[in-house]
Amino acid sequence: MSGVEIGTAAIVALIGLIWIGMPIGVGMLLVSFAGVAAIRNEGVALRMAGAVANDALREYLFAVVPLFVLMGLLVTISGVGKDTFDVFQQALRRLRAGLGVATVFANAVFAAITGVSIASASVFSRVAVPEMTRHGYTKTFATGVVAGSSVLGMLIPPSLLMIVYAVLAEESVGRMFLAGILPGLLLAGVFSVTIFLLATFRPGFVFSGGADTATDERLGAGRIVAKSVPIVVLVVLVLGGLYGGFLNPTEAGAVGALGALVIALARRSLSPSGFWRLLVETGQITVAVLFLIMAATFFSRMLAMSGLPAALADVLLSGPLGPYGFLIVFLLVVILLGCIIDSISIMLILLPIALPVVQAAGFDLVWFGVLTVVAVEIGLLTPPFGLSVYTIKSAMNDPDLSVGDIFRGALPFVVAMVLTLGVLIAFPAIATWLAYL
Repeated sequence: MSGVEIGTAAIVALIGLIWIGMPIGVGMLLVSFAGVAAIRNEGVALRMAGAVANDALREYLFAVVPLFVLMGLLVTISGVGKDTFDVFQQALRRLRAGLGVATVFANAVFAAITGVSIASASVFSRVAVPEMTRHGYTKTFATGVVAGSSVLGMLIPPSLLMIVYAVLAEESVGRMFLAGILPGLLLAGVFSVTIFLLATFRPGFVFSGGADTATDERLGAGRIVAKSVPIVVLVVLVLGGLYGGFLNPTEAGAVGALGALVIALARRSLSPSGFWRLLVETGQITVAVLFLIMAATFFSRMLAMSGLPAALADVLLSGPLGPYGFLIVFLLVVILLGCIIDSISIMLILLPIALPVVQAAGFDLVWFGVLTVVAVEIGLLTPPFGLSVYTIKSAMNDPDLSVGDIFRGALPFVVAMVLTLGVLIAFPAIATWLAYL
């Protein structure tokens, strides 16, 4: 067999192993080892496996993963998410469907602190949905808003997916974080416009009685300030330090984790046993992510050795598809895979194949990374996988609320994300302007 045939067989084998239930990291290691052994020999495969384990994880940068994960977990238990929602609810109470818009922007701010979509979905399903239904919003719409806006956690920095992409593409994490700001704000704006249009032209979908029945309790200036201070402090510490040039991404994660710990202790929401559980959970998440990155690095090197990515670049870019045809096909594949597997797995499988083609096409890797993250996040809202949807269903624990209801509520936001993806393709500067400023 030629190298290209071995690389193709490895991809087919990996998909088959995932399909039968093997963990993706283990499957990647097995397929990569077998692929290198078939191209060269078992000795080379063993040496490459050892080199990958050393090279892939020794970087100082990888300390950013446990730090941002710990910060997100601390913020979640300290009640900052509810405070964020309360502040935006007060600010937007006079706007039509204002609670929906408040949920979107509260999620955007919460994303700038945690960087994990599932955390946002879990927190706001408990905070925003009961408040929205109390004010006459339908459960379908309320859960759809939470599901839709939760994806902002992987676009607005700091973002775990951006870190994974930066590692795989050998790009700067700080540059990827900067690239996510304007697209994240654009998506939040498109979501808000979507909510306003639904409330205007489809009020029966938004309000159970056809109208907003909200009678909000006004918060005093002192309470608003008290709720806002922790949010502002964390955002300034993390993003201000990062973009002001005072901190690198790892130092920003450390400062953010310390700030979140101080807030949780000050609010007495963290017991010694609870803190230990958070540390254990942080370790479990970190090990899982780093193991996947190591496996993806091995898989990428095996594919490069096979010559498959270079052959694909020649075929795709010189054929009738062309560079933008390849881009559209890639994004469609990402969205389709999002229906069956999780976000990080999609990136780990596809990027080692796609990145050499992207470089041959002359596309900007930062812009391509933003497009990839948006397309991957669409998968969080689409059946049958829809991880954000199932997270909300689990968090709500409401027997009268079906998974289908949440998917229907999220559908307008899927459409909004596809439209946003089109805008980002047409105007790449939205993603690249801040990154190269």
